[in-house]
Amino acid sequence: MTPRTRIVVITAVGLITVVLAVVFATRFGADPRLSPSPLIGRPAPDVTLDLVESGEMLPLHDLRDQIVVVNFWAPWCVPCRAEHADLLALAESFGDLEVSVVGIAYQSREDDVIAFLDDLGRGYPVGMDERSRAAIGFGVRGVPETYFVDRNGTVVAKISGPISLGLAAATLDRMIMGDPVESARTGEVQTTP
Repeated sequence: MTPRTRIVVITAVGLITVVLAVVFATRFGADPRLSPSPLIGRPAPDVTLDLVESGEMLPLHDLRDQIVVVNFWAPWCVPCRAEHADLLALAESFGDLEVSVVGIAYQSREDDVIAFLDDLGRGYPVGMDERSRAAIGFGVRGVPETYFVDRNGTVVAKISGPISLGLAAATLDRMIMGDPVESARTGEVQTTP
């Protein structure tokens, strides 16, 4: 190998090493759950929920012309227990303004969901997510996650982590006024019991 070829090879190896180091350094430790939802600005998935206890079917597309707050939760999720009272208050406060709150039980058994509701209360429809179809459609990465869907059926924001009444109400107020809304991360989501 000639001295010039050796310099070219060493330079190329050094350059590749630097590029790989930069790539790994910027992605190392990045949590994929923090990436924005690809649904923002796109139509909400067309899912049909089997409502707990009543057995009625609720196609989400039946809620067009309303703002819909879709909350994925599970009875085994600690932050979900903490946010439940705020979701009940949200459903009560905004129900007259053509806003629907819908809960979707994520990777749960119906008897556990009913026990959760018996313990913490009912106030909005809750559906079972058979075979995780709704979670897959929405791209759920863990619970709790809440999606805001406008009157046209477009997902406009996602909250990862527990939602508070204040944050949810502020988001809905902005949507009702026609102002843009932003997604947020309020805490950790749980992926398994």
